[in-house]
Amino acid sequence: MHRYSYYYIRQSKQPYPTVPGYFTEIFRLFFPERCAACGNVLPDGSYLLCPHCRWDMPLTGYCGVHDNPVYRKFGGLLPVAEASSWLFFVSHSRYRDMIHSFKYRGQWKISRKLGSLMGDALHESGLYDSVDAVVPVPLHSMRRLRRGYNQAEYLAEGIACGLGKPLCTGNVVRSRHNRSQASTRVRDERWDNVKNIFSVRHPEALDGRHILLVDDVLTTGATLISCAETILHACPSCRISVSTLAVSAHELFGRHSGGGL
Repeated sequence: MHRYSYYYIRQSKQPYPTVPGYFTEIFRLFFPERCAACGNVLPDGSYLLCPHCRWDMPLTGYCGVHDNPVYRKFGGLLPVAEASSWLFFVSHSRYRDMIHSFKYRGQWKISRKLGSLMGDALHESGLYDSVDAVVPVPLHSMRRLRRGYNQAEYLAEGIACGLGKPLCTGNVVRSRHNRSQASTRVRDERWDNVKNIFSVRHPEALDGRHILLVDDVLTTGATLISCAETILHACPSCRISVSTLAVSAHELFGRHSGGGL
């Protein structure tokens, strides 16, 4: 099993204490935990987000609904078992800044903690109970070296914890370096930019399994579909579900809502 990079995640949302007892309290006095969205000091008993930001989160509600707009957006482009996004990606909001903090500014722990909360929502829905493994959309090794980590992998780690499923890394790889999708402004170019960039190293580890493919933000869906198609080509009996932390409401309900991702 370890040969194919499967491993189970310890189901704990609280970080390991670095200094016990009084030293921990002193440390928190000078370095209090802050809300990942607004930056205010977290009150006792809060996890990651303050009560106001938790209440105000732009949740989609799609994690517990099979026939939701994200699922329908994939349409005939990809035979997904389930598809959902947890949040709406809202421009010029503190939640966008929160996502950018782990995507571009090195705050990878936020990604894992958000994944844990999202995994709880997926678990409570019951729609993802048949998932066999959680697979993050991989980064190319050059981009991972520059950034230092793959935020989708930490997100998937948290989701795997919430679902109680194994995380699978290393089998699906980004074998060709491409420019960032965020820098590709023309819609059609985004599809060309991710064509044939993924490969599967050990198809026998995934074949016949129900895979939950995880990424951070869903916009056109080009990257997810390219990755999923590569997996299905290598593993024809594999089932694919897709889940992202956030989705662009513009992609769901804006001028592109008439068809396709």
